[in-house]
Amino acid sequence: MKLRNIAIIAHVDHGKTTLVDRLLQQSGAFRENQRVGERVMDSNELEKERGITIMAKVTSVAWRDSRINIVDTPGHADFGGEVERILSMVDGAIVLVDASEGPMPQTKFVVGKALKIGLRPVVAVNKVDKPDARPAEVVNEIFDLFAALDASDEQLDFPVLYGSAKQGWMAATPDGPKESMAPLFDLVLQHVPPPATGEGGLRMLGTLLEANPYLGRLITGRVFAGSVKPNQTVKVLDRGGQLIEQGRVSTILAFRGIDRTPIEEAEAGDIVAVAGLEKFNVADTLCGLDVEEPLQAQPIDPPTLSMTFLVNDSPLAGTEGSKVTSRVIRERLYKEAAGNVALRVEDSPGGESFIVSGRGELQLAILIETMRREGFELAVSRPKVVLQRDPVSNQLLEPIEEAVIDVDEEYSGIVVQKMAERKAEMTEMRPSGGNRLRLVFHAPARGLIGYQGELLTDTRGTAVMNRLFHSYAPWKGDVARRRTGVLVSSEDGEAVAYAMWKLEDRGPMMIEPGCKVYRGMIVGEHTRENDLDVNVLKGKQLTNIRAAGKDEAVRLTPPIKMTLEKALAYIEDDELVEVTPRSIRLRKALLDPNDRKRALRVKESA
Repeated sequence: MKLRNIAIIAHVDHGKTTLVDRLLQQSGAFRENQRVGERVMDSNELEKERGITIMAKVTSVAWRDSRINIVDTPGHADFGGEVERILSMVDGAIVLVDASEGPMPQTKFVVGKALKIGLRPVVAVNKVDKPDARPAEVVNEIFDLFAALDASDEQLDFPVLYGSAKQGWMAATPDGPKESMAPLFDLVLQHVPPPATGEGGLRMLGTLLEANPYLGRLITGRVFAGSVKPNQTVKVLDRGGQLIEQGRVSTILAFRGIDRTPIEEAEAGDIVAVAGLEKFNVADTLCGLDVEEPLQAQPIDPPTLSMTFLVNDSPLAGTEGSKVTSRVIRERLYKEAAGNVALRVEDSPGGESFIVSGRGELQLAILIETMRREGFELAVSRPKVVLQRDPVSNQLLEPIEEAVIDVDEEYSGIVVQKMAERKAEMTEMRPSGGNRLRLVFHAPARGLIGYQGELLTDTRGTAVMNRLFHSYAPWKGDVARRRTGVLVSSEDGEAVAYAMWKLEDRGPMMIEPGCKVYRGMIVGEHTRENDLDVNVLKGKQLTNIRAAGKDEAVRLTPPIKMTLEKALAYIEDDELVEVTPRSIRLRKALLDPNDRKRALRVKESA
């Protein structure tokens, strides 16, 4: 059977996972009476909740006399590491672009990587059924993007299909025929070359890592040379060619639709998952005993953002979670870093905290949310950017991001003003249809931390911001931060509605009556710039003298609800987010008010 290996790459929400659904359905991967949910590839609980792809996943379809291995990739820039590492497994890519939005930052990032390693793209313009679709202009924008990314003449001569993944059709023109996905299947077989196979014994590059409760450690990768069978004795080499382990392959699983089926032999060019080796990791080479040279993995861009994960030491520690010690937190973080190449974990000098570096706030927030659901309790600091020094001039460099903001024309002024306060430089401003503007900025990554919520408030929820790492540039000076202080609880106990009602003049609350609080916990936002210690436990003073008037009714304003991402963006350097399976609380790093005053004096004297 002929083989083809392709990846589907696109920006978030451009329809990749829906397209894979239709390809699976129309290739006969499902029985006629089989019940299948929407976005079947988004199998992870968090993926289903948020409607985004987080992990790259492999599936396979049979079409005519060929088998096509398809890799569905994440569309969010924070998970770009997932996309970078799977590009070595495939020989071609379907670049999926929304017919109204056009190529977006993540499209640019991934396409740049794909063109660099010589992949031949097939462009599919999706959602042509939208009222504001502009397919012809979008194809011109894609051509300009490819040219700007130094594509070869062969890559610039890309075939284009138009269609709607939701309606289940692709065609050579936007008008149809609106029948099926057959034109896309045929174009892949015609345009994408069959996998190249190397000479000599078995060589397979590990690309995706997962833990299976029955088979143990499962590594997915492409067999570049030779073949592998169950019970075959193999060895594992790291990038430098050092031997890591020698052992037997217990099981080989091939992808068949959304299922994985055990097979007796995997040939060169196929993408399979192997089990039975305990130390085989991402970017390592599985090879025959006679092979000495490892395969070279694609280099991954370095992390740009870091956070400190600490053991939860608040008075409520251990009351909601089951995994609270530094040992289990450390084990979990290092296990995550082993399978996620875009993540870096280091022990802090004290040993009680861990510095976790990643691509962005969303990637780190997803990790924290996953750990929280597993029963972990921990405290995390405000995200900080990873700085570098210029080896020549010894100048301090910081990461700069390209921010693309789509906004209604009436709100563009406030967006430009706020971005200027954050030391951003506007590089492009153009209409994007429907009285909307597309603004492109180069801004320091630290200036964009926490801006998403403010942007939605300023634009009445109508703006869409997409960010992507651009480059390192000289330090741009201090950036505007949060302008208000916080209300900090001065006592331990349960919050009382009457006390909260009396404190409403001081600022909005973040807790509800009856909520457990402790000294040093943040309970609200102050209306002024300074922090204020307040007592939310104080009840109404009752006497045995009858009052002439009725009691005042206690009517509380609904509190500010803090999600994990919102909390991470909100806190300052002297604050932490306490994360437990049931709660997300904000607190001061130093719980004692005297310690906080002492630290402030030291900071001011410095």
